[in-house]
Amino acid sequence: MVAIKLQKEENRKAFLDVYPRLADEILEELKKYNMPEDAYEWTKENLFYNVPGGKLNRGLSVVDTLRILKGDAITEDDVFKATVLGWLVEFLQAFFLVSDDIMDASITRRGQPCWYKKDGVGMVAINDAFILESCIYIFLKKYFKATDYYIDLVELFHEVTFQTELGQLCDLITAPEDHVDLSKFSVAKHKFIVIFKTAYYSFYLPVALAMMMNGVKTQEAYDQARNILIPLGEYFQVQDDYLDCYGDPAFIGKIGTDIQDNKCSWLVNQALAIATPEQRQVLDDNYGKKDAEAEAKIKALYIDLGIEGIYKAYEEKSFQDLTALIAQVDESTGVKKAVFTEFMDKIYKRTK
Repeated sequence: MVAIKLQKEENRKAFLDVYPRLADEILEELKKYNMPEDAYEWTKENLFYNVPGGKLNRGLSVVDTLRILKGDAITEDDVFKATVLGWLVEFLQAFFLVSDDIMDASITRRGQPCWYKKDGVGMVAINDAFILESCIYIFLKKYFKATDYYIDLVELFHEVTFQTELGQLCDLITAPEDHVDLSKFSVAKHKFIVIFKTAYYSFYLPVALAMMMNGVKTQEAYDQARNILIPLGEYFQVQDDYLDCYGDPAFIGKIGTDIQDNKCSWLVNQALAIATPEQRQVLDDNYGKKDAEAEAKIKALYIDLGIEGIYKAYEEKSFQDLTALIAQVDESTGVKKAVFTEFMDKIYKRTK
């Protein structure tokens, strides 16, 4: 167990060590264009403020997946290229988060002010987000143009970006923070938002990138991966919604705000599906209010409705369903069961 932990820490450090090189390569691009010094320094801060600060789970998953697929045949060049692709997923994440924080009028991100909230940045952050997205295609061209899967990588990033933006749109118009209308919520809408806003880019994208690197060509392999990773991503987000309400803030590192922020959370959708008219009135009167007393009434209602028990049953069913799907994976198509069991081990019954 200690050896595995040390290996993971080493892998994470190796992943992080590549980032300054990639940032320098973008900055070299700016020098080619004779970018004015103040704009050069601005972009440098954008690159270091917004890209490398998160948990890096998405990016590391590209490298982890390729290690599983290639086994002992993996080379240093393979690891480097997978690391580049992993960082491109992190660039995509940064592009989404910088934009999302503006749309949500968020204050902090990763323990520091959101980029647009930083002194002097403001709405310039919109253009900075576009720059972060453009970096993806600069690196794809630089490192993968000569491969036979280059266009597959480009198309995958475009497709997943579009899918995520559709999920974001549905989330924004369903649950605006300043206008509560629970009639817009539904279990089906929550499912769409979660799958499109989170599951595709957080779960399917890293694995599909590694599969492309490993020469997997059959559509069946990608279909198998998608059919497991999308419900896995859905389960992960439902967990997140649950932990927002029931997780220990000292342990999960944040105080849950979904109820006060009018989030189209799994919990409120389960409550809406089974509430009596009187209970529905409590939801309508108190959900989405910046008020600790109103929040407490919602949490008390969740206890009355047995939402925690419904979640536990959902968690167990999800685990059984996903385990059955993994067992059916046909490894002859070029994908391995271990890719999915590793994801399951990371997130099943997590507490933060």
